Formats: sequence, structure tokens, C-alpha cells
Amino acid sequence: MDKILEGLVSSSHPLPLKRVIVRRVVESAETPLSQAQCRAMFALSTRLVLQGPDPFQRQVGRQVLEAYGRYHRAEFEAFFNRGLVLGLLQRGYGELSNRDPAILDYIQAGLRLIMSCPSVLELFELLQVEALRLVCERPAPPLCARLCQLLGDFPQCLPRGRKLSLAFCQQLVRSIAHFQSQGSREAELRLYVSQVTQVSGLLRSVWKAEPDTLLPSLQELFAVISAADTSFEPSVALASLVQHIPLQMITVLIRSLTTDPNVKDASMTQALCRMIDWLSWPLAQHVETWVIALLKGLAAVQKFTILIDVTLLKIELIVPHVVSLVHSFKRDGLPSSTAFLMQFTELIHCMMYHYSGFPELYEPILEAVKDMPKPTEEKIKLILSQSAWTSQSSSLPSCLSRLSGKSETGKTGLINLGNTCYMNSVIQALFMATDFRRHVLSLNLNGCNSLMRKLQHLFAFLAHTQREAYAPRIFFEASRPPWFTPRSQQDCSEYLRFLLDRLHEEERTLKALSLAKNSESIMNEESQTHEAVHKAQVFAEAPCMGSEERTLIEKMFGGKLKTIICCLNCKSMSQKEEAFTDLSLAFCPPTSLEDVGPKCVEHSEVKDDCVVQTNTLTTSPAGEMPLSNLEVNGEHDTVMNEEAIKDFSTEPNSENTTNSELSKVQDNRDVFQGLVGKNTLSVTDLLNYFLAPEILSGDNKYYCEKCASLQNAEKTMQIIEEPEYLILTLLRFSYDPKCHIRRKILDNVSLPLVLELPVKRATSPLAVVSGGWSAGVEISDIGENLAKKLKPSGADEVTCPQLVPYMLSSVVVHSGVSSESGHYYSYARNVTGSGPSGLCHQSTTLSLVSPQDKLLTEDSPCTVIENDLDSEMPREWFLFNDSRVTFTSFQSVQKITSRFPKDTAYVLFYKKQNSTCGFNTSSANGLWVNGDPPLQKDLMDAITKDNKLYLQEQELSARTQALQAASASCSFRPNGFDDNDPPGSCGPTGGGGGGGFSTVGRLVF
Repeated sequence: MDKILEGLVSSSHPLPLKRVIVRRVVESAETPLSQAQCRAMFALSTRLVLQGPDPFQRQVGRQVLEAYGRYHRAEFEAFFNRGLVLGLLQRGYGELSNRDPAILDYIQAGLRLIMSCPSVLELFELLQVEALRLVCERPAPPLCARLCQLLGDFPQCLPRGRKLSLAFCQQLVRSIAHFQSQGSREAELRLYVSQVTQVSGLLRSVWKAEPDTLLPSLQELFAVISAADTSFEPSVALASLVQHIPLQMITVLIRSLTTDPNVKDASMTQALCRMIDWLSWPLAQHVETWVIALLKGLAAVQKFTILIDVTLLKIELIVPHVVSLVHSFKRDGLPSSTAFLMQFTELIHCMMYHYSGFPELYEPILEAVKDMPKPTEEKIKLILSQSAWTSQSSSLPSCLSRLSGKSETGKTGLINLGNTCYMNSVIQALFMATDFRRHVLSLNLNGCNSLMRKLQHLFAFLAHTQREAYAPRIFFEASRPPWFTPRSQQDCSEYLRFLLDRLHEEERTLKALSLAKNSESIMNEESQTHEAVHKAQVFAEAPCMGSEERTLIEKMFGGKLKTIICCLNCKSMSQKEEAFTDLSLAFCPPTSLEDVGPKCVEHSEVKDDCVVQTNTLTTSPAGEMPLSNLEVNGEHDTVMNEEAIKDFSTEPNSENTTNSELSKVQDNRDVFQGLVGKNTLSVTDLLNYFLAPEILSGDNKYYCEKCASLQNAEKTMQIIEEPEYLILTLLRFSYDPKCHIRRKILDNVSLPLVLELPVKRATSPLAVVSGGWSAGVEISDIGENLAKKLKPSGADEVTCPQLVPYMLSSVVVHSGVSSESGHYYSYARNVTGSGPSGLCHQSTTLSLVSPQDKLLTEDSPCTVIENDLDSEMPREWFLFNDSRVTFTSFQSVQKITSRFPKDTAYVLFYKKQNSTCGFNTSSANGLWVNGDPPLQKDLMDAITKDNKLYLQEQELSARTQALQAASASCSFRPNGFDDNDPPGSCGPTGGGGGGGFSTVGRLVF
């Protein structure tokens, strides 16, 4: 019979015919057969079930096995013995692996047939041991689900005894932790969810039958989700177990977890974060209840460090769901939904106030809740103070880096090394200064260990690494100012100024040494006397050579500004030219200054109510004036405040004052008050205020050498040479003498995409007299006659006014309320000398008005085309937030302060248009025009080596995960964990939290 059946199923006869014959074979099972015939039929049906090439043959095998096993039970009991079952479970069947679910299907069918036979007890004992072995081997979801189905149908096969039963539950929990879906289509996901449900259902049955196994199983679950092993991420499928935990146990379990001294903070943080991940499980029930209970339990025992860390680690997971949640409640329309939405909106604003610095995440949320009432700042502070979380540790960890290749922007982020966001934001702005980056990369610095070499190395990695974020440790240690305390927040503008000065002075020194060395090699040995003189000349003349001998920093960021002081008594003038790399723009003072006294800081000057730093960079050995940061009031002159202007204007009979001067003072005051009255200042307004004439009187009178006494004077500043990249620093920090801190000015400032800088190029003999970086000419020293010739009848010096167009390149934003805390991030885009397409400069329609009027007109034609420029170039702006790099838009840059009051533009980079940067950019390979220059071989080798290392790290991580899934882990308790703080925090007091109430500051990752 077995030969007939075997030939039939493998024949080419029509399928209906074969089914008819098979039915007759099954019906003939009732007839008596010899033991050999029965065994042959059992062997054939087993082979068809396990190795049948098609569904028809496997179905035939199951029908024949069931029919002949039922009518010939004794023979089947002898066939389906311990040896057969053990061989199937350990070795498989032929080419069929022992981990194939078909093996368990066959065993389950066999157990049904011999349930009434004595030998089944022996098989139950065997399966109890084999079931525990299988779960220890971390079976895949299909096999594990099939095993749980078998154990559910035959509970006699479950491991018996408290020890074995407990081990089985714990290992089954760990097996679930290794589950991964094998597909992404809906049908595959549904199958995966059903398999997980099958496994968790078995655990529920065991816990119900043996309650003693529940608590140890939950301890094992916590051990899995609290593990700090980064090479293994437990499956979200563990969420399926939560619904089977009795809610009555919440109080006991949460108290046990939160008060157990053996549970480290790092373990609890990891576990809570993974429980939040469980919310994404399709059939998750009661997960939110346990998460909220655990949060409340941690707050009850004042473990706020954990709560803060979890908030920071999961802020991006929670935030994306807020918008859909708000829309859902809006559509609902129920009174309860509206009431909840009001409370939810308050919490949203509290979150954005307390954790500022994430505009790309919060903008969609603000749009969703724009129709809801916004709570006042006082109410936000009250809400936050009612549930303030205070850290227990002096240094709080922030988000763990999760690198997985470059983002869609193609740009590389910079890893926060511990409050180094001030450096990261500046470096990204410099990197996005296209012409500067290209010139740095093109330098031949082989064999040089200079800071410029390290910057070139950093730029090369930012341009070509395959990592999502790069750790600039070497450059940070080399460029950090000596007075900067490690791992504490610093001023990014101070860092930028120090960096540019270091690079400038370094290049000057190297050039001087190179010139001196070359001169030594060609000089005659007998000219020892002339040698020393020549060396001194080389060092003295190096900074004053032609444009081709200027340093790269001078060529890219260097400009010149002239300060002119005119004595209002004798009309004599003194002037001084100063080099600058950035202009620091003070804010216009408030409308009423009667009760505001001047604020003083060390080495600072006061212009009305705004503190102005006078940080001048290191003087060169030969005594020349180096590149410096030009502040509002020049270098040594003190400016009167508005009260002084009032006092001066009420002295018409003063012996040193004429009606013309009074008229000029009144005009200046009108301009000043016009700026003060504006609702929103612009960069143009601040630049006008910077260049506006100032009257020195009262305590700030000017000492005129010609008059040999203190006199009222007028001080004006003019830009006489513009830089390629104009850096503007908005002086947002003013000193509070009561609190001894630098408070932040949170005024919104509109940022023009196109800025026109007024440049007055001198054509008089003054230009010849005052050439060079350190020229300072006192006209009064030369004599009154020369002064009258140069400036007859008090008229302005002959100038060629010109409006030089600049395009906004980068914006460094400070988020926070004080200079000692907060976070920096930057917006940037690629802007070359020719500018984006569509720029149409119309300088012919603009004229430079007199100093007494507004220096820059507001209704510039360039402002008309700003929106067009931004709309024509989508996705050209990038947001650099340490490791994160995302696309953004100019509209986001413009609205940043209006949407997030603590996030304000601080340092601005503008690129001069229609410029070639003074370099020959027509290289043979054409890379200067359309791309970066080719890297030198040693740089390219270093990047290639690191990229290979990164790929190896990725492969090792993937391999480790695979080995973890395949190997058995029989440890029931986790190892100890460290509470070491990972890098990336922006300080325990970062962000500022609004001030005035006790709360931990915002951390930044």
C-alpha cells in the first residue's frame, strides 16, 4: 500500500483523480495490516509531512498519518517513541532543520494520537526538558510561537518544579527580547504580532497557574530593559507582556523599583526609556499606565535626575506625536477634549520654554496650537515651579549619541564634547563660508603642526567623512582659549575672536620666519652687521606688505574702520584707522533713561545703556596694531549717555557751543529716538546706530591738544575698507551690577537676507598718510593750516560713498537667558562671491545720506527680492545643532525669536557679493568654481582610513547583534552599571529655564 501511495502522489495524474484515490487509501486504514505494513505507512506519511515538496503531498501525509495512527494505535505508539521525538528535536529530519516549526507540528499531531497510551508520559517528561532547552537557544518568533502553541495545548509538557518553571519563564522573557520582525508589509507585520501574542499568552497561563513565577519574571524583564549593552536593543515585543501584569501590583512593584538601592540610576533611565518605546507596539495595553506610575514613583522619591535624563533622551520621540494628538482632540469637539486641549497647550508652552533650542521640532507644534490661548510667562514659571525637578548630581548626562550614517542633508554634525556647542556652532558657520573653506582646504601645510593645519583637517573631515557626526577633540584642545574652563559654557563670539586672532598671528609669524630664513640663505657671510638690520625690517614690514602678503584671515574677514574726532571749539580733527574682523553692534537704549545709570565692567565702555566690550587682540612684536574686534566706541574714547545729550542741548550760552552744533546734536538725537521707537529693530538699525555721530561732552569731554583743554567734540566712525565676510556680533549681554551677572537682551532683531554696507573710500591725502593696519594720524599734531586745507570750512572730507552688497551666510543663535548658560546652534547656507542666482543689486537707486540722517535706507530695493531669493532656492538652508543637521528655510531663521523668545540671533556672517576674494580662482581643474579643491594625499588617506574604520564598526555592531540573538544567555541578573556621564551635555545650568524659580536648566544634546 505504501508503494502505491508513494507512486500516486508523485505521479503526473490530474489532481482530482489523485484525491479520489487518496481518499480510498485513507478509508482502507480500517482494514487489518501487519506491523511491517503499518510501520511503512507511518514512515511514508512522516516523510510526506516533513519533506513533501508541495502542499498536496504534505496534506496527504497528515491525512494518512492521522487515519492509520487512529486505527493502529499500538503500532503507532511503537513508531512514535522517545528516540524518534528526541531525534527530531535535536537533529531534525533529513535536510529539515530541527528549528523548523514543521517539526513541532508533527510532534503535536503525534501526541494527539497517543494521548491515551502509557508511553505519552515518557514523551511529556522529554518535552519538558527540550522546551526549556529550546527557549534558551533564543528561537525565532515563528518557532517560539509554535512551541508555545504546543505547550498551550499540552500543558503537561511545561517544565515542572519551581526551579525549572521559573527558569523557563525567565528564558522565555529573554527570547521575546530578541524577537525581530522579518518583514515590513502589513501581512508580515500582522503575522509577527500574532506570533508574539501567542508567546505572551503562554506566559500569562504559566503566571496564572504558578503565581510564584510572576515576580521573578518581571525582575528578569527589568534586567533586560535596563541593560546598558549598546550592541543589543531589546525588542519592543516585550510590551505584549505588560497587559498580563495585574494592575493591583503597580503600587508594590513601583515602590520596590524606586527604593531598591541596587537599582542604579543609569539602569532605571534605560528601562524607562525603553518602556516609552513600547508605546509604539500595536496591541500595547496598560503601558502608559505603568510609565506614568513609574514617573510618579521616581518623583515621589526625588530621583529627578532620572526624570530629566528620560525627558532629554525621549523628547524627539514624544514631540512628533503632539501635532497629530492636537488635531485629533480638535476634531473630537467634546467639552472634555477642549478642556484637556487647553491644559495640554499650557504644558506644550512650558516644555518649549524650559527646553528651548529645538526650533525644527517645535515649529509644527506652534502651528498646531496657534489658535489656543498662550499662557503668560508668569503662569509658565508658576507651573514649572510647582513640579520642578532638581538634579541630585552636579553633572547631568545628556542624550546618548546614536550614529547611523549621514542625514539626508549630506552635511556632517559635530559631537558635543561637554558644553562645546559654542565651538560647534562657530566651526559650522566658518565651514559654510564657502570661499574661506576652499582656501583653507587648498593650503599646502604638510609637515606643519599649526592651528590652521588642524582646522584644515577638521574641514576635510566635515566635507568627506561618512559619519553622521564628527568629534573635534584635537581641534578643541588646540583652539580653546586658556582662560576657558573645560566642560563649562562659554561665549561663542569670544571664542570666534580668539580663533581668528590665533590663526592670523600664527600665519604672520610663519611668513616672517620664512622670509627671514630665505634672506639668511642668500646673504653674504661677511654682512653680519646688515643681517640683524634686515631681520628687524622683515618683521616690521611683514604686516604692511601688499594685498598678496596679507594673511588669509585678513583677506577673508579683515576690514578697516576710521574713527574721526572733531573738536567743536577749534574744528581740528584727529583720526585713527583700525583693522577689524568683526563689528559688535550695541542695542539702542530704552526710551527713558532717567533712572538708569551707566553700567561699568572691567575694560569696557558705555554707550548709553549698553555695555560694550573692548577686547583688542594680541599686539604684534613690532608694535603694530593687529586685527581686532571693533566695538561700538573704538578703543579709548568714552561716550556720553542720553542725559549728557540733554544737558548739552540745554546750554545755548556755552562758550564752546554754536547754533550749528546744537542743530547737529538735535538731528542726531532725532535719529536716535527714531530707532528707539521702533517695535522690531533690524540689523540695519543697529548698524546705523553703530555709525551714527556721537557727541562727547560733560564727563566724556575730549582733550584737544590744540586747545590744550577738555572740549566738546563730535566722534564719527566710517568703514573705509570692507571685508569679504562681514561678521556682526549683536551685543545682547549687559552687566547687572546688582546680581553681578551679564543679563541677556531678548529684543527681536530682523535679519535682512541682503545687507548693503556703506563704505567711504578716502581719496584725499589722508588715505596716503594713514595707510596700513596700524596707521593712526593726529591731524591736530600736523598743524592747523593742514587741517584747514584737508577739511576747509568744516566740510566733510572728500569721499566716494558706495553701498557694498552682502548676502546672509550664517546665523549663530543663542538659546537661554544669560551668557553663562544656554545653548548655541547655527543656521547656515553656501554663499559664494557671485551669490545665489537671481540677485539683482540696484545700488544706483540708493545714496549714502549725510551722517546726521539715517545711513542706510530701510526701503532698499534689495529687501523686495529677499522672499524671491529664498523661494527660488528650497532646502538651501541648514540647521546645525551639534550632532543634528537638518534642512530648514530662511523663514525659520527670520521667525526664530518671535516663535521662541529665548532663542536670539547672536553672531551673523554676511558674504560680500561680486567678489573674487583677491585670489586667483581659475584653477585648471575648475574645482574653485563648482566645488572644493582636491585634498592633499595625507588628508585623503586619513579620511579613507577613518571611513573604513566606521564601516568596520557598523559591521561589528551588526555581527554582535546577530551573535547575541543566536547565543543563549542564561544569566538572570544584570551586571553592575556605571553612572558615568556621556559627552554632549551643555551643562547643569544650561538653558536658563526662565530664571526666578528653582528648576534645573535645559540641557542640550
